[in-house]
Amino acid sequence: MTDQSQKLASEAEARDVAEDAREDGWTHPSFAREMFLGRLRMDLIDPYPTDPSAGDDATESFLKKLEQVLRDHVDAAAIDRDGNVPESVLDALRSIGALGIKIPKQYGGLGLSQSAYNRAIEMVSAHCASTATMMSGHQSIGVPQPLKMFGTDEQKQRLLPRLARGELSAFALTEPNAGSDPSNVATRAERSSDGKHWVLNGEKLWCTNGPIAKHMIVMAQTPPKEVDGKQKRQISAFIVSTDTPGVETVHRCEFMGLRGIQNGVMRFTDVRIPAENLLWKEGSGLKLALMTLNIGRLTLPSCCVGAAKKALDISRRWAAERFQWGATVGKHDEVAGLIADMAASVYAMQAVADLGVRWVDNGEFDIRLEAAIAKLFNTERGWTVINDCFSVRGGRGYETEESLLRRGDSPEPVERMLRDQRIFTVVEGSTQIMHLYIAREALDAHVTAAGALLQPRASLLAKTKAFFKAGWFYAKWYPKLWLGWGWWPSHDEWDDLGTHIRYLDRTSRRLARAIFHCMILHRAGLERRQRLLARVVDIGAEMFAMATVCARAKADAKAAGHQKAIAMADLYCRGARRRIGDLFKRIRSNDDRKSYNLAQQVMMGEHDWLEAGIMTGAPGQANAPAREPEPSGARDG
Repeated sequence: MTDQSQKLASEAEARDVAEDAREDGWTHPSFAREMFLGRLRMDLIDPYPTDPSAGDDATESFLKKLEQVLRDHVDAAAIDRDGNVPESVLDALRSIGALGIKIPKQYGGLGLSQSAYNRAIEMVSAHCASTATMMSGHQSIGVPQPLKMFGTDEQKQRLLPRLARGELSAFALTEPNAGSDPSNVATRAERSSDGKHWVLNGEKLWCTNGPIAKHMIVMAQTPPKEVDGKQKRQISAFIVSTDTPGVETVHRCEFMGLRGIQNGVMRFTDVRIPAENLLWKEGSGLKLALMTLNIGRLTLPSCCVGAAKKALDISRRWAAERFQWGATVGKHDEVAGLIADMAASVYAMQAVADLGVRWVDNGEFDIRLEAAIAKLFNTERGWTVINDCFSVRGGRGYETEESLLRRGDSPEPVERMLRDQRIFTVVEGSTQIMHLYIAREALDAHVTAAGALLQPRASLLAKTKAFFKAGWFYAKWYPKLWLGWGWWPSHDEWDDLGTHIRYLDRTSRRLARAIFHCMILHRAGLERRQRLLARVVDIGAEMFAMATVCARAKADAKAAGHQKAIAMADLYCRGARRRIGDLFKRIRSNDDRKSYNLAQQVMMGEHDWLEAGIMTGAPGQANAPAREPEPSGARDG
């Protein structure tokens, strides 16, 4: 039973914990950050970065082996049906080093690049999302990545060889009362009296690989520290071996999709952790988690690319073969439109995913915004692509692949893909949370400049000082948002894509002005206007996708010697411009306040008459009666 007695963090405490976990400063360039400030720095992404893994003998050899393992050992339908990635699959992956792709060779890993790793995950995702998630849970956010980034030499020498050999790992942060808001972490670690151990107690929820992991990163509260006369919560990261007494799996979770993954509720009862298993330093657990996620989040965009490519393959073959109403269905205008949009989306998703991945290998860019936008954009766009594939396939999209096979039809896994894809808009930061995260990072220059003016709890004195500081910043910055030439012949070197680059040039300044005007209008209340901020972020995400797809197409066209990539980028950008226009309109004119007020009334039960005629309460609750319809007009006025 989960302990519900913990006092939950206040809004202010939660905000402070989140702020403390942020990375300090911007020491490397970021295209997205510049774009939100009204500066279109195409020089940062053009030429589009090359793939360091392309043509690399070790990478290409590994990918061929991986493809063979998928063909010979990974029965995706059986994994979904049986709810398990079998040990034979794990052994096959271990045999080719697929569970230690990025672990350096000196520790027994393959020592391949981030680009090589993401190419592998993309391939696996197109075949079996459960297997890809298991691999990602181990290597992207499990022990190897944070250990490489923050571990001591002793920790690396002790653990990385075991992880490279395929001892699975997991990451444990989420709890019943602590998800995207980590301030409510209740799991605690207390130092033993002799200082040689930490004693861990608590429970973690939704630990991917948890039930089968040999090692875990566990986030726990450690004793608070006094800062400026106030007690400050401390969350630290520990490496925990699951064979330690007191570690147990108390429940294996079952889901709509990704049915083959091992995901569970993990309980820790008086678990003694050696002092040397503290990772990085005390109180830095959340910062460690966020910095790890900056790289770990790049896996999900590539997962979505793999699945979207598979959906496009299924859709185009079916549209070209299925004959209805005197023509193949792909000749009918509405289906043709779906196919074209899917293809353009896949190309944009590839461009967005690969940019951040290649920048990680480059090591000279700050990718926190780019990784977050890639996660937001690709998971949402990937869901749309697979849902469109479902529409193209019709009834065969709703039928399971095994049922299709038994009756002699082509066993395309659309139904399974739809179930598997849906969770990607939720894990590692839901779409709603990514909106808030990206908005905070996009506003960082303003928070630095305006400071207390944007803080509800700031004193009058602090706000007065901030006013003068902000005045100097904005006197130099704001006029530039009205200057600059964003029309022909500017950016003429982009040829057929020049019209889109000129649009981005103008729109980046328009977006920066819109952000500033929202700040002036709402001031400290802006943080509560989350739907408004979401529109700002979605505009930025669409602009980011436009810029990257243009840069990618320019590079691809040059390499291939033809214009096919240009046509694909052009179609994507045309649709994106319409979406951006709609979002700008909804910044100025919306029903946010009315819908918020109505939602509060609904949650208070004032509109329960809408639920008339159904059995109320969760399944299994004792005989809740059906609601009686309320007389018409009873609440009029």
